Amino acid sequence: MASEIPYDEGPSGEESGEIKCKNIVTDPVRGLKICADTGEIIGEDIIGTESDVKAYTPEERQQKTHYGGPLKYSHHYMGVEASLEHPRDHGPKGIKQRKILPRRPPRLSARPLTSVDKNLQTALSLINEVASRMGMPEIVVEDASKIYREAMEKGLTRGRSIESIVAASLYAASRIHGLPHSLTDIIKAMKGNVDAETRRDVARSYRLLVRDLNIKIPVRKPENFVYTIISALGLPEHVAIEAIKIIDLSRKKGLTAGKDPGGLAGAAVYLAALKHGIRKTQKEIAHVVGVTEVTIRNRYKEIAQALGIEEELEEKGGEEKG
Repeated sequence: MASEIPYDEGPSGEESGEIKCKNIVTDPVRGLKICADTGEIIGEDIIGTESDVKAYTPEERQQKTHYGGPLKYSHHYMGVEASLEHPRDHGPKGIKQRKILPRRPPRLSARPLTSVDKNLQTALSLINEVASRMGMPEIVVEDASKIYREAMEKGLTRGRSIESIVAASLYAASRIHGLPHSLTDIIKAMKGNVDAETRRDVARSYRLLVRDLNIKIPVRKPENFVYTIISALGLPEHVAIEAIKIIDLSRKKGLTAGKDPGGLAGAAVYLAALKHGIRKTQKEIAHVVGVTEVTIRNRYKEIAQALGIEEELEEKGGEEKG
């Protein structure tokens, strides 16, 4: 039976309460203790007790064991920022100082930066900066940092710009966690503008990472794009709910197989807005999703015809042209 752990809410103007939780889950990546029943965080920056190394003998385990908080890929030295400096003897030449005076204890000093360290430091700083601008969660930052580190170890960063590999790593991590960020969104957050050559370079780097690092990218769902479009165009919540219903019905009709999820989401939002008497052009939606107007128009016609929405729209005043 798990022991009850009291949690003091800390000093505040109110009386400190006591929260008891019998079902505690530890998140070693973020260094958190979480109550699985209520979802409350009851501990931060916890010391990692789990082993992340392989050891088959007591001697090997002792050599490989490390202490401290959880390692973080997004930190330059993964959370260990200092090293022990070798002690040096001081005194006149010819005198064996170590026999006259006790040796000074080793002291902490900054590690010297190599060209590889500088490259990694720049890349991790850029990953954190872009992720912060886009509001990406910490787990995405950690995965993107891990992907970049693995790319460096395999020599995939040689001859390629740091920006292109960083953008590709962030895009891969976003895809892994189902975030609706496009390559264009990430490049724009990084550089402020997007040109065709930069996009091709990042897309090429992304394909390289997925292939050579054997990254498993889950299939993207149109539902993931709906709220991005709704937020960008300032549409109400009921339009998002209607769009998700349209996508679900389209899936049951077999209309989503092999289709671009962004185009499907755009067409569903377009139809949902029309059903509620809200006029948004296909051009506006296509710009948000990052597809062409032709894609939105084709998906819109397919869905409207298959679900019988055309007649409903005609009764409300006809469909919008373009």
